[in-house]
Amino acid sequence: MENTAKMVDGFRFMPPSLGAWIGKDIPAEPYKGEIPWSPLKKPASETTFTLMTSAGISMKTDAAFDVEREKREPAWGDPTSRQIPATAEAKDIEVNHLHINTDYIKQDINVILPLKRFNEFEKEGIIGRLAPNCYSYYGFQPNPDQLLTRTMPKVAEQMRSEKVEAVLLTPA
Repeated sequence: MENTAKMVDGFRFMPPSLGAWIGKDIPAEPYKGEIPWSPLKKPASETTFTLMTSAGISMKTDAAFDVEREKREPAWGDPTSRQIPATAEAKDIEVNHLHINTDYIKQDINVILPLKRFNEFEKEGIIGRLAPNCYSYYGFQPNPDQLLTRTMPKVAEQMRSEKVEAVLLTPA
């Protein structure tokens, strides 16, 4: 039987020297620890969802992720986040990320943040509702301390205020 497995190259859009430098810190063996998992407490049709991506999406009306600083300091990644309204469309957003091809996201936000599909799921009763805001952060975080200790607690608090019960994460 033919092996049809595909390998994702997370370094494809990076300069080779930067990919080699970052790649030295990635373990060669797959993660074998326990992955935390919380099953839904009620049916999806009664659950409030939000979406979160590491694609560096911002609204055109908001500050973009700081890729200029990263260009000057290659071991730094913007540790902030942005709220993306559940009604956002491709024409409303910017995508700033130095480690992914952003062209497809700029054409159709739903390739990374499936807002249209989740709004359809809500209308069809597949999910209870999509929260008014979804979230984006910049996935390149060589030192995630600030992201984890400052940014994400604020995001979690906002999610709690919107009564979010489940998050679909879409890594870029």
